[in-house]
Amino acid sequence: MSLIKRNQDNWLPSVFEDLFNDSRLADVSQFGGTLPAVNIKETADNFQVEVAVPGKEKEDFNIELDENVLTISSEEKSEREETSEDGKYTRKEFNYKAFKRAFNLPETVEQDKIKATYNNGVLNIEVPKREESKQKPKRMIAVS
Repeated sequence: MSLIKRNQDNWLPSVFEDLFNDSRLADVSQFGGTLPAVNIKETADNFQVEVAVPGKEKEDFNIELDENVLTISSEEKSEREETSEDGKYTRKEFNYKAFKRAFNLPETVEQDKIKATYNNGVLNIEVPKREESKQKPKRMIAVS
């Protein structure tokens, strides 16, 4: 939220606008967590997608390809229950975290050759380009 001088007669609507238009809220998912940061690099041979998701295991990810949409998701649930020895109280705690990111892939990629690895908290997905769409090296043409 930013500090802005307000008109004293009409301050309430602008306070709500600032609250709901706060750019920090755009990164919060519907499940109460934050969406992981994603870097996408294009090289001559492929696209490289890097997703920052520390503290996970490679089994925690679901990576799906449907038509030209690559979807990356993860879901984590935990529940703990504690009861006193005399049975007078019970305490339950539960936690749920999830995210889902989807990317439209161009038709110029080799969908059958997409690979994913997870190392040091970063999920790397390599999306190779088709041979005909790869950038050709520069060549000199002689003038005759």
